[in-house]
Amino acid sequence: MNKNILKSSFALFAAALLASCSLDEYNPVAADTSAGLSTDFDKWYGMQSRCYEPIYGQMYTVSDFLSVAEAGTDLWLTSKNNDNTKELFYYEGLVPYAGKGWDKFFSQAYSALGYCCTTIDNGEKMEQTDAVKELYAEARFLRGYYHLMLTTYYGPITLVTQDVEKGVNLRPKRNTLTEIYNSVISDLEYAMNHLSITPYNNNRARASKKSAVGFLCRAYAQAAGQGLTAPDGTSYWQKAADLAADFVADTEAGGSKYGGYLYSDIADVWNQANNRTNKEALFVAAGVDAGVDTEVWNYSTPGSNKLFSYTYWDPSKLSDISMIKKDKQDYLYGRTNNSLYAPSKYLIDLYNPSWDKRWENSFQTAFGGFSMQQCAWIAYKKAIATINDGIITKYGLDPAVKGQKIYPFADCNGFQMGSTGGNQYTASIWPKGETSGDVNKLEKTKNPYVIEYDTDPESHGLAKDENRIFLYLSKDDMTQTDKKGRAYACVNINDLFDGKVYISSSTGNAWEQKYGSTNPAWQAFPSLIKFQWNYDGVFNGGNLQVKNGDVFIMRSSEIYMIAAEAYQKLGDGQKAAQYINKLRKRAARAGVEASTYELKTASEQDVLDEFARELCGEHQRWALLQRHGKLTKDYLQTSNPRAAEAIKACDKWRPMSQTFLQQIDNAEEYGDNGYGTTAKSGLDGYEQ
Repeated sequence: MNKNILKSSFALFAAALLASCSLDEYNPVAADTSAGLSTDFDKWYGMQSRCYEPIYGQMYTVSDFLSVAEAGTDLWLTSKNNDNTKELFYYEGLVPYAGKGWDKFFSQAYSALGYCCTTIDNGEKMEQTDAVKELYAEARFLRGYYHLMLTTYYGPITLVTQDVEKGVNLRPKRNTLTEIYNSVISDLEYAMNHLSITPYNNNRARASKKSAVGFLCRAYAQAAGQGLTAPDGTSYWQKAADLAADFVADTEAGGSKYGGYLYSDIADVWNQANNRTNKEALFVAAGVDAGVDTEVWNYSTPGSNKLFSYTYWDPSKLSDISMIKKDKQDYLYGRTNNSLYAPSKYLIDLYNPSWDKRWENSFQTAFGGFSMQQCAWIAYKKAIATINDGIITKYGLDPAVKGQKIYPFADCNGFQMGSTGGNQYTASIWPKGETSGDVNKLEKTKNPYVIEYDTDPESHGLAKDENRIFLYLSKDDMTQTDKKGRAYACVNINDLFDGKVYISSSTGNAWEQKYGSTNPAWQAFPSLIKFQWNYDGVFNGGNLQVKNGDVFIMRSSEIYMIAAEAYQKLGDGQKAAQYINKLRKRAARAGVEASTYELKTASEQDVLDEFARELCGEHQRWALLQRHGKLTKDYLQTSNPRAAEAIKACDKWRPMSQTFLQQIDNAEEYGDNGYGTTAKSGLDGYEQ
């Protein structure tokens, strides 16, 4: 593309900041596209497709936006209490800084706005065919979406509402929050009213009517949290409640109006077979399947999604019992060397696994090894660990289990689907008690990373006679008597903490006294499974740090929660509880009485807690706390005390992009959002 098309809203960000098209479809934008966009459908269509570029290429696959959207909240700490990304996790030294996650996310979102506005302006001049109308409505949705994302995290920004060909302003002025939300809501309302239930060409990567409804609900809630009121005087909380309630009612009636769907069993949300066609998804960052056409593969940023590697610990640290010798050869869990996002004690304590299946469908706490018997890469017998005196001493096992074996939990089949994507390593499960290594006995499961919680009180979540698990992280505080007879390492999750933060070593602390300094399990933590995919086509060959799964940008349950949130804010805690109970019902174990989990009324904290149980890790926690005014020392003290010590008033917004400030001529006036690196914060008069 020539330089005019490459310009972002302020001609600040080069195309190198954007990854290739993520829509799994040919992009016909040619080398010179500055002319003919309003008369040549193929060129205009190619420009419209570029509006989606940051979504899978960067925002929802690279860790930058995850750190902006989830870190610095009550849900996440750094594993081993390390300093990686401490600026966002703990607000320590957080200032504008080029190349950091908060800087890159701003660049990614702003870059796309230039494409959106060019598409919109030229689309209005085109012959209004059904295809043009649908794609134009998509562009309106995306402009509203990117503006919403930017104002959510950076506060008063500068709206981009015209084709960049009409001129570039290197002395931009901020817009007020009212102006920004009016624009966002106008775009999203237009999209809701004009998009079809089925996305264009039935392409799941594209926006549809339910996408617009979802983000309009979120926009209403976020605007309400800033103290804004709709132009007609209506409370934005009321608008959020009305639209969310309408969506829920339509979903429960079959979804004919909006196309919404809610699985009746939480396990089906995370069923690997549903990842590419998830009915609950409102909008997804769509991955690409291995084995597709080479041109499609190359257009689809197949090597960027490493999110799972940030939310898992490294099982090769326990190689003598996991039999996983190197993280680069971990075909079951992948290469998990980033190991950063560990759940806070607050988040862990929210779950009651005696009734709530969201516990094991969100976090893996029982870990087994794997064989590769099907493809003859790792023989079943080679993946068996025998418990000896050294293992008993190292992991504190019952001496009575000496000589017993820890068998593989899964078998990963290495095979190639086609010319792209390399080998796949889809896992099947060895049934409990089956130790023959006969591949005909293997079983498929909805999700190999979901190990059902055993509700027998004496099991404490995992059967005593389980012989396919090498490490169990117990939510219960198990005594040595409770651990007796178990042929696997047991660690109480509470023992991984030093107060409210994770322990940083195995010596000089309570861990050493209880488990010994040589027990390496202190490095483990309950691992979020929401980015841990395992099915044919999702792997990226020998690069075990990448899995190309679809990432939820938004799903239906968030609208249920926005309904609860809005009604609670309007003073109707009973109605709020009704929406929470709908989600609890589908998360409840079979046979559990409704009285066990139902709320009669919901407080604000009940709403925040339920958001966490349902949506932890799904790129929305910081925004939720921001709109509830909970990014404060007082609120974070009990969940993230390290952040509480450093957080400041300016942290209600992320720092303005340093890259952006370096490119404009009025940086000192535009401001850095109050972080002290510019003469002015830039916020005065605009936070209204």
